[in-house]
Amino acid sequence: MSQTKAYAAKSATTPLVPFSFERRDLRDNDVNIDILYCGVCHSDIHVAESDWGPSEYPVVPGHEIVGRVTDIGNKVSKYKVGDLVGVGCMVDSCQTCSSCKQDLEQYCENSFVGTYGFKDLIDGTLTYGGYSDHIVVREEFVLSIPEALDASKAAPLLCAGVTTYSPLRHYGVKAGDKVGILGMGGLGHMGVKFAKALGAEVTIFTRSESKIAEAKKQGADHVIVSTDDAQMQAAAMNFDFLLDTIPVQHDLNPYLNCLKVDGMHILVGLIEPMEPAVHAANLVLKRRILTGSLIGGIAETQEVLDFCAEHNIECDAEMINIQDINDSYKRMKKGDVKYRFIIDMKSLKNS
Repeated sequence: MSQTKAYAAKSATTPLVPFSFERRDLRDNDVNIDILYCGVCHSDIHVAESDWGPSEYPVVPGHEIVGRVTDIGNKVSKYKVGDLVGVGCMVDSCQTCSSCKQDLEQYCENSFVGTYGFKDLIDGTLTYGGYSDHIVVREEFVLSIPEALDASKAAPLLCAGVTTYSPLRHYGVKAGDKVGILGMGGLGHMGVKFAKALGAEVTIFTRSESKIAEAKKQGADHVIVSTDDAQMQAAAMNFDFLLDTIPVQHDLNPYLNCLKVDGMHILVGLIEPMEPAVHAANLVLKRRILTGSLIGGIAETQEVLDFCAEHNIECDAEMINIQDINDSYKRMKKGDVKYRFIIDMKSLKNS
């Protein structure tokens, strides 16, 4: 067992505080990683505050992890001490179901093991995430960070990156397609970068005219202010794909009207009941598809890291110290970040 420094939520209503616990001893297929950087995802807030149902406390959040290998188990073959590696949203799955065998561990039919807040498949202990000085993860769920990536900015690619990349690749977005991005936060701005890199013509939908300049700065070809009825009507039957990164309730019907025949609306932000209801005519009369996508498998997460290295793509982020995490949560709730926070874990080790 190894003593670990971390920050944890101890209840749904109290701030994150310093917390110590013991990581397990290395199993034969485990990799021990000294954490250098950890991204801050909105999911961290949801779990820390039990927004998605009761969490088991303490919660040590963090599933966008970049660090260096410091030790390996006897049977580890892919990594060696000193390698720069990453850990994303999962640290295990059954490895035997049909989804796992297709490198779709995120859809494991027996439930994947999340990087924090889940039970280890072997000893049943609670998983603790990347708001900590090191982590122990089985080799199959560790990613290689390409040398061409800036390690200090790579962490969000392990969640925000693969969450937006996966559906664009899976559904075959290609050069010349017209892609609309709904929302311009941590997910949305990554969706713009990936769609552009795939050769699509990209439009950002935003509720505010004040964001037009920023949308263009992010690389969008066009901007539609979704609160302007005239602009929405002019966009009717115009898009092949809509990547919907909005994490709160919103009316899908006006957006569905913007899709061509066989157009596809892909949900990656909302995991609640849709309100107001989708009018079936918006799907049936134009053979449109409403679908969703969850993060990405391990192979696809490695693919997105390599893709970003090849295309010089990185997440816009602000570096913080771990001691500022509670203020950062407050800022995230207000949308006061462009577009991700990344924790420099030296601030934890030196505290």
